[in-house]
Amino acid sequence: MFPPGFAPTSSSADSPLGSTSTRLSYEDKEKYSTPISSRSHLAKDEHERDDATASTLSTLPADLPSPRIEQRPPPWRRRRLILAFLITGPILLALGVGIPVGLASMKAKQLNASPAGSTKQSNGGSPLPTDSSHPVRPITGGDGSLVTMVDGSTFTYSNKFGGFWSSDPNNPTSDSARPNSWTPPLNQTWDFNTDKIYGVNLGGLFVLEPFISPGLFQKYPGAVDEWSLTTMMAEDTANGGLSQLEHHYDTFITEKDIAEIAGAGLNWVRLPIPFWAIETWPGEPFLAKTSWKYIIRLIGWCRKYGLRVNLDLHTIPGSQNGYNHSGRYGQVNFLHGTMGLANAQRALNYIRIITEFISQPEWRNVVPMFGILNEPLMPMIGINQLQSFYVEVYRIVRSITGYGAGKGPYIGFHEGFSGPDPWAGFMRGADRVVLDMHPYFAFSGGTASDPIATGTGPTAGGVWPGRACQRWDNLLGSSRANYGISVAGEWSNGWNDCGLFLNGVGFAPTYGGNCEDWENSANWDAATKAGLLHFATANFVPDWNANINSFLSPDQIGNSTRGIVESPLWSYQLGLEGGWMPTDPRTAAGTCAALNIPLTPAPTPYPSWMTGGNGTGIPQDVDQLVWPPATILNGGPANELPQYTATATAATLAPPIATGTDGKNLDFGNGWFNAQDTEFAPGPISGCVYPDAWDSTQAATISSACVAQAAQ
Repeated sequence: MFPPGFAPTSSSADSPLGSTSTRLSYEDKEKYSTPISSRSHLAKDEHERDDATASTLSTLPADLPSPRIEQRPPPWRRRRLILAFLITGPILLALGVGIPVGLASMKAKQLNASPAGSTKQSNGGSPLPTDSSHPVRPITGGDGSLVTMVDGSTFTYSNKFGGFWSSDPNNPTSDSARPNSWTPPLNQTWDFNTDKIYGVNLGGLFVLEPFISPGLFQKYPGAVDEWSLTTMMAEDTANGGLSQLEHHYDTFITEKDIAEIAGAGLNWVRLPIPFWAIETWPGEPFLAKTSWKYIIRLIGWCRKYGLRVNLDLHTIPGSQNGYNHSGRYGQVNFLHGTMGLANAQRALNYIRIITEFISQPEWRNVVPMFGILNEPLMPMIGINQLQSFYVEVYRIVRSITGYGAGKGPYIGFHEGFSGPDPWAGFMRGADRVVLDMHPYFAFSGGTASDPIATGTGPTAGGVWPGRACQRWDNLLGSSRANYGISVAGEWSNGWNDCGLFLNGVGFAPTYGGNCEDWENSANWDAATKAGLLHFATANFVPDWNANINSFLSPDQIGNSTRGIVESPLWSYQLGLEGGWMPTDPRTAAGTCAALNIPLTPAPTPYPSWMTGGNGTGIPQDVDQLVWPPATILNGGPANELPQYTATATAATLAPPIATGTDGKNLDFGNGWFNAQDTEFAPGPISGCVYPDAWDSTQAATISSACVAQAAQ
């Protein structure tokens, strides 16, 4: 049956999304896709409201923007609603009609600020005094400059690499900041032929993982993933219930942390986000529509310090891999099993919604890459099914953004744990598509018996630095040569799999030694730190002339109930402080050459179509990858499986609402780049009784209403 409590709505259209009754070629789908709009904002009056209304809505923490998630009206109502809103907007806001309660008006100088100081405290706080009651503060600064946060607390910005921050209260989207001298500012084009990504993941912030936030999971014994954690937490009203998650969003990463990432010589962050930032469906226990305001606050901090963001959709309805960081541990129900196709339909809609937001001119400089699906388990899904999904994603994204450099983000596709070989030659001619892989050592299943603490000289790290060079060349070197632009979306200093909950709650490590030695960094000696540092510099793989592009995972790990970080090999922040991560990533240059490890030459420059130049557009040889695929593994023929139909109203991820020092509203877009994208979102077919979307791998009786309409 359908998730409990979900009342099927009546359908005005019988054909489900992606019905197999009519299979369009890629060219056909391009012909019938919506036209491209270069810019499609509603009038700025949409965001204006009178002072009395604004004051009644000022209920969010003072340092937060006021995002909201709106429902997009049906196409036939769009123009009439826009006009009505322009005329009667203040009345609608006052009555709460169609606009969620809780929007807040704020000064722009509060937009990119956090009240946290040098310690992890709440980012909440009282509004700053008006401009007439305090001195005007600087809007930019470099090394040694004083940064004042929204509650008046300050810190001194440290950046020895020529980087500077920028936060203009009257022009917050100028994108003039840069993190260091070798990285272009945000308002200049990133060039994958010459620029190199030195990145870090902000994992565990908006998508919880037991090893990153062990204290939360230790508080609720039996919690193994965010599904079970939120279920237990919601019942614990005495301790705040799910407000504990919002506190985590608010405090786990602060503005000062983002400033320190820029000051460490990095220039990108990878930001995992969950689909429930947009919405949940009945039966899903996740904290819905709450993290988005913190997500865009964090993106605002990245903008302030010149850091580009690789936004990564980390969770998918039904789970794409069965891992705890997909939302629910255990089963794969995305493109697999009875509800595999229906869950994929929801995923496509969320990808569309996020693309609409980040493609706006106000956001595309700071979010130039979108990883659309984290770590799909291709052995369970199937290569044809996954590639078919990727081709459909590409069609949807580029129908929104258009083709060519600067039009929407680079699209990141994970290789599905298959390595680079199946992807050689995939989607030739595609506009700005990147292959993502995660070259971990920890999860290979071996005992990792070779020592890493072998001294402090050139041989520090034993065999491990050389193995890192070889592994990266086998994966990323091969991928660049045979596919094109490639990134390592995740890697770590974890040469073994020691760490509290690293393999999941209740799972033992495979490491052949004593893991206690690797779960408390206070006990590490100079040889251990030197070995880890050499291993880390080899993982940066700086010897290629063109960039290899990598993201450490993650920036930081929370303390366990012991009061220490029990997965120290995985914390970039702790490694910087402790001396086993390079304080300047460029110092890693020459590491692999010094170890006599030959590396595959870089195929630079990349063909122009890879970076949005000549020849970009419809990929070659994709017509055989029809959507939906003919069959779903462990489900059966796609036209016999439950599907959804396009009858629901799509959500819109809304931007901040803020005013400049002159009191005028600032323009952050309206959340929807292409006004001509008026398609409905997936919704249930009337009369169809759906199986459990998160537990449908077993045999299920499919409602005749679902099959009958899916076959039409």
